[in-house]
Amino acid sequence: MVRTSTHIAESQLMNKEKLDHFRSLLRAQLRQHARLVSEEQAAAIDAGDDGAKESADLALHDLAEELTLKLGERDSRMVADIDQALLRLDEGSYGICARCGEEIDERRLEALPTARYDAACQSAIEQEKGTVAHPTL
Repeated sequence: MVRTSTHIAESQLMNKEKLDHFRSLLRAQLRQHARLVSEEQAAAIDAGDDGAKESADLALHDLAEELTLKLGERDSRMVADIDQALLRLDEGSYGICARCGEEIDERRLEALPTARYDAACQSAIEQEKGTVAHPTL
């Protein structure tokens, strides 16, 4: 059953302390991932300036650069997810499943503060995509 916006507003006034807690948690994660992105970008630039001369050095250099870029992509995606969660906090929809409109369990939000879906909907989405065979957080 999808809850009405009035019911969500009443129950989702998660209480100011809890919302402030999640906001602080998200901001701390944002700072951490933004710092990692900056460090990884700097490392990629430094690796590009090393000027390896032998083919084995070049292959190792390319592998290190590719790994650095993949790590940077992951952290960049995390920064975007955190930004989206902070926007949901500001607009009052944080903690509400984007798929079914039910509240997301606080334990799930503690484990994954950027969660957009409750555990049941996340599991259903992953099963539809064929990405997992067991329930997730």
